[in-house]
Amino acid sequence: MSSTDVVIPCYRYGHFLRDCVQTVLTQSGVTLRVLIIDDASPDDTAEVAQELARADSRVTVLKHASNRGHIATFNEGIAWAAADYLVLLSADDYLLPGSLARSARMMDDHPSVGLVFGRAIVQEDDRREVVAAPAGLGQGTRILSGTEFIHLSRAKNIVIAPTVMVRTSLQKKLGGYSAQLTHSGDMGMWLRFAAHAEVGFIDRAQAVYRRHTANMSTTYSPEQDLAQRKEAFEVFLSSCAPVLANVDDLRTWFVNELALDAVRSASRAFNEGAMGLSDRLCEAALKIDPKVEGTPPWLALACKRRLGRRAWQLLQPAADRVRQMLAR
Repeated sequence: MSSTDVVIPCYRYGHFLRDCVQTVLTQSGVTLRVLIIDDASPDDTAEVAQELARADSRVTVLKHASNRGHIATFNEGIAWAAADYLVLLSADDYLLPGSLARSARMMDDHPSVGLVFGRAIVQEDDRREVVAAPAGLGQGTRILSGTEFIHLSRAKNIVIAPTVMVRTSLQKKLGGYSAQLTHSGDMGMWLRFAAHAEVGFIDRAQAVYRRHTANMSTTYSPEQDLAQRKEAFEVFLSSCAPVLANVDDLRTWFVNELALDAVRSASRAFNEGAMGLSDRLCEAALKIDPKVEGTPPWLALACKRRLGRRAWQLLQPAADRVRQMLAR
């Protein structure tokens, strides 16, 4: 039976921690160790963690005397890991039954796979929504080449972190998370894995991602998000250049994709009446790739801006119908 280490960093999530850990300990089909890292939380994280450790010998607790931040905490967990496979699970998320066994089975059956991910359920208050598979992936569980995964990702992070299991030996080879990527560290890590191994996708909900106001991702503006994604790709290219073909072409492609994503976001902001944000995203797109100015999404947004929002609101339903007809 394959062994799996689950690292659970926790900062101010003591109220989530017990439920998170229990969903790990009740998994079947793998041998388990759990490490809870309390990053000097000011809440009851330490007390909850120690109770869990006393109740189950598979649970170990590390407590920081001062807050070290999520990147250092993740890397501490990676250094601790010794099992066949590794899962980094935020304390505010939790696993669904059977998820570890499904991921481990794929790893066991396909030694060339370095990372496995799946669908997730996003939970916000009392609402739950199953996240669709990434666009272009199609239906069904499958194995992707690293190149397929990179191009499927385009300029975005298409993987929801709590669904991920990685091969520990490859994680150790790649090293830990980059201190530069405080917001896009996950995206950068998935790309690094794809440069060195195949990627498995399980077409089932594997974990629950909680969306709430304390999520770290909510502290970044759209412009900061774009900058961090660009930085993630630069770190990926520089660290993985020896194993990548056509690095310059890949950089050009990504910069264009990121700029187009910024324009599409600017267009959505325009539709919602956030005109200042739309302008800033257009400026960001041009800064990322000046050539985006001649693309169809840019020209479409330019037409909308010339019309003005009031006129566009009247025309938008007809434009949406035309798009739907063309997509058939």
